[in-house]
Amino acid sequence: MKYLFGFALLVLVLFGLNSFYMAKIEKPTYKVEKELEGGIEIRVYDSMVVAKTLLPGASFDSYGSHGFRSVASYIFGNNQSQTKIAMTSPVVMEQGAQASMYFVMPKQYAKEALPKPNSSRIEIIDVKPKRLAVIRFGGWANDQRIAKHQQRLKKVLDDANITYKEPFIFMAYNAPWDIFARRNEVALELD
Repeated sequence: MKYLFGFALLVLVLFGLNSFYMAKIEKPTYKVEKELEGGIEIRVYDSMVVAKTLLPGASFDSYGSHGFRSVASYIFGNNQSQTKIAMTSPVVMEQGAQASMYFVMPKQYAKEALPKPNSSRIEIIDVKPKRLAVIRFGGWANDQRIAKHQQRLKKVLDDANITYKEPFIFMAYNAPWDIFARRNEVALELD
């Protein structure tokens, strides 16, 4: 019994350390401009540099891991100088007719300072400051859960007469092996 207790304690400590590590990962800066009903935030994001790849479709279930692997390869050293770039959070998926996935690059890098990708499928781009309406949800993400929150976000914005433009944006903050305190967000850019 004491071995089982010791193992359970070890697992909890490892998950706790992982959560502490994830909390220290760099995230894009934003200011909350306004809070709407249902925990929806209107955020203003600073400009950022991203490493982006196009996806053959907007389904998270079908293309999420493919997009993740493509961009992760770039930051793990599959670039012309074999430079490893620190992981940031969240991983972002634009879910429109032209679906894509991107990682925000650490703030220390200007676009010109980043190594050139080895893959022609990875593009380094500047993203201008923008306003997003964001709804957060926990647990594991899938197409069904994402769609549920997309509809909820859209309804609140429509009811408040706030104009937005698609595509929907899905943001995943956790590593696949994180079990506790998972953070996912669905967003729309505001006009």
